[in-house]
Amino acid sequence: MTVVGPFGLNVRDQALEADVQAGLAAVEEGLLEATKSEVPFITEAAQHLVKAGGKRFRPLLVMLAAQFGDPYAPGVVPAAVVVELTHLATLYHDDVMDEAAVRRGVASANTRWGNSVAVLTGDFLFARASQILADLGPEAVRVQAVAFERLVTGQILETAGPQDGRDPVEHYLEVLSGKTGSLVAVSCRFGAMMSGADETVVDVLTQYGERLGVAFQLADDVLDIASDSHESGKTPGTDLREGIATLPVLRLRERAARMGLAEDIALCELLDSDLSDDARHAEALAALRTHPALEQARRDTVRYAEEARAVLAPLRDCTAKDALIDLCDAVVHRAG
Repeated sequence: MTVVGPFGLNVRDQALEADVQAGLAAVEEGLLEATKSEVPFITEAAQHLVKAGGKRFRPLLVMLAAQFGDPYAPGVVPAAVVVELTHLATLYHDDVMDEAAVRRGVASANTRWGNSVAVLTGDFLFARASQILADLGPEAVRVQAVAFERLVTGQILETAGPQDGRDPVEHYLEVLSGKTGSLVAVSCRFGAMMSGADETVVDVLTQYGERLGVAFQLADDVLDIASDSHESGKTPGTDLREGIATLPVLRLRERAARMGLAEDIALCELLDSDLSDDARHAEALAALRTHPALEQARRDTVRYAEEARAVLAPLRDCTAKDALIDLCDAVVHRAG
């Protein structure tokens, strides 16, 4: 077995390994080419997160999904570049909204150049993704447009919060389906589509990506609480400090409302206080790390990963299917 891609994924077949490695290398070249501008400053800003690295989770899914058709089809690598550019663009915008100081172990673009440059650089990446997408055909444009609408809708729903009477956990999972699940699903869909796979295979892989994407984000929620900055590449408890209630916090509040335990209510009150204070933030982070709500969030992550695995059952047995199954395990391992 050879370790490639995010999370140290084990690829069990040399031919598949070679295809994936070659595909990801081509994507890396494509990303650098797509982020070049005649204006040197724009190139520097646009390549800031590209050169910082990253898991390339979405391009990896494109490469694996393409194995169910012709993995060498000309649209596979450009489609992978499109989904990664789209993802990178959202990171520039997210960091502005979250006032994040660190991304992928380096200063965020908004910290380095200010919010205006960060937002406009994200827009520049969206524009470059659209140019590549236009060459992939009208169906690809339509698929990406629908996914992008879902992504933005998810972000708006997160900002607006749940309506009165709506279960906050259900609302949050709907947000994640839009914000994260949509683009991960498109990664799988594009890989299968561009490779010429059967429509039934395209549908299965799209459903898989949707569920895996939610599991992936839930694992990030757990990591944001449980890990240090060396592991996650960003400042721990960023969402906590900004008052963004991710799943561990929602599970805590749910438990506090249901059981009425004094320590749970006290922790909720701490989370509702001003966590821009470093000492208070550290206290809240430490308390959440040992709270049962964090373990509940881990179980939720496992549930979505298992659903993703189950969706793959109709696909023919092959090393690419094995790798997709292994990704489910890898996502769970991140949250472990």
